Amino acid sequence: MSTSNDLAPQVHLVNHPLVQHKLTLMRKKDTSTNSFRSLLNEISMLMAFEVTRDMPMLDVEIETPLETMTAKVIDGKKLVLVSILRAGTGILDGMLTVVPGARVGHIGLYRDPKTLQPVEYYFKMPQDMQERDVVVVDPMLATGNSAVAAIERIKTLQPKSIKFVCLLTCPEGIATLRKAHPDVPIYTAAIDRQLNAHGYILPGLGDAGDRIFGTQ
Repeated sequence: MSTSNDLAPQVHLVNHPLVQHKLTLMRKKDTSTNSFRSLLNEISMLMAFEVTRDMPMLDVEIETPLETMTAKVIDGKKLVLVSILRAGTGILDGMLTVVPGARVGHIGLYRDPKTLQPVEYYFKMPQDMQERDVVVVDPMLATGNSAVAAIERIKTLQPKSIKFVCLLTCPEGIATLRKAHPDVPIYTAAIDRQLNAHGYILPGLGDAGDRIFGTQ
């Protein structure tokens, strides 16, 4: 997995062959809901390796079969995975498989169909956010408005750091998020061509929430 030198420093393209292969399968319109959900879970686990590369670690004393030693473990309790409802759940589940000790927050946003602006309806985070590193997850960074609103809300709790993880994005979404929050790194598996008039990513994969939950 790597970051392209052609991208802005805060934009990380996770281009591992396994990620790209699974993403191609997800894009197909005839991929079933069950397969789509499973593929998203697998991609999320693979992307978690890159997103958590600089995750804090602790030294602990353990007993091997031969002797006592000091070894490193992940300080998972300092990590908060924040899912933007409802589609963020698809990435959240995969990442929790890799980092089961992480805390979980939820923010509920829906996009007004006329203005394309986000409207918040739910917000629940762990306590002591000032001590925690946050990873915000949502499959699509399209207009970028929901991501901007979610991060603005989370910043009021003053966490140590924030990262944003999505499956797909586009130049418009990146520009919107970077303008509002230039300090927040973006991790994505693909940067698609553009948005259409309805705020959907092209070529994209359709509405991620509908495809995850079978509501299309």
